[in-house]
Amino acid sequence: MRHIRFLFLGVVVMAALRADAPLPGDARIGAEVFRQQKCVVCHSVNGRGGKTAPDLGKRIGRGYAPSTMASLMWNHAPVMWAAMEKQGIARPALGDRDAANLFAYFWADRFFDRPGDAGRGMRAFRAKGCAGCHAVNTMGTGPAIARWDVIGDPIALAAAMWNHMGGMRQAAEAKGLKWPSLEPQEMTDIVVYVQTLPGVRREAPRFSPASASTGAELFRVKGCAQCHQGKSALEGRPGDRSMTDLSAALWNHGSRLERAAPALSMEEMRRLVGYLWTIQFFNQPGDSAKGRRVFEAKGCGNCHGQSAPDLRKQNLSPFEMVAGLWRHGADMQRAMEQHKRAWPRFEGTQMANLLAYLNAK
Repeated sequence: MRHIRFLFLGVVVMAALRADAPLPGDARIGAEVFRQQKCVVCHSVNGRGGKTAPDLGKRIGRGYAPSTMASLMWNHAPVMWAAMEKQGIARPALGDRDAANLFAYFWADRFFDRPGDAGRGMRAFRAKGCAGCHAVNTMGTGPAIARWDVIGDPIALAAAMWNHMGGMRQAAEAKGLKWPSLEPQEMTDIVVYVQTLPGVRREAPRFSPASASTGAELFRVKGCAQCHQGKSALEGRPGDRSMTDLSAALWNHGSRLERAAPALSMEEMRRLVGYLWTIQFFNQPGDSAKGRRVFEAKGCGNCHGQSAPDLRKQNLSPFEMVAGLWRHGADMQRAMEQHKRAWPRFEGTQMANLLAYLNAK
């Protein structure tokens, strides 16, 4: 069974290291940057593009973060520059916003949910009591599955489930049924199963959350903040959550609500998803002490603070590191070659730690 692309990724991304000045990134704009800057000549994303360099989509896993992108670009920059020079391609002039857009594009195009299984989904659909209300083509207590128009849009599915939760609770109580809880994997399996049923529209899954700029205010207006005390109550959760993870959490949350759930329009759900993803995803704290050791071990201090600008306390984001690499990388490479120094590589969390050190107050 193929993966279902329910992406808990926003077209809007923010740099956690610059929480005071969030930098948005748009996956659609990122795709255009990828094309305009000739990245597509060598690289592909999910099979679309050049074949002489790695597919950037397939290299992305669920732990992919902005600092990871900065590390990967930094590590491979000399090879990329040599290949571009050989093909007569000018080096792109990337700004930090371009880098944010590219990150959104890379993530959105390959962030897959867990593999779903239709057989497991059928068993879960029946075991959880869904089949008691929803038939495939005929109206039961609930609408026929074939009439669902949200199965291809994970945010629309979450909104529909949330808004109909009150009616579903009443129906379950009338039938003497206990409210069923759903694990994220069960939610994924059920979605896959439903998509295989005859008569169900098989639209390609899509994901298009709205800007998170108004999500925080909406979070307050809708009363969510009364129980979830703002951003701090939602931080510390893994940023690799998919949309079915969120849908399952909302479903399970419904059974614990002491009052009617506030209705959410599609646009409101999109904005809330953008906000929640933003504050959860960019929770990749770095270790300043370890970052200092990285700074020293990589020889950054040989230039920065002396012949090159001092990077300390500038509140740098991973996107600015990427932009700086493309703006000044050629000069850095020449200077290092003159001093017979190897181009440094960053592994694991080293870039996140380095940024923590550079941004330490």
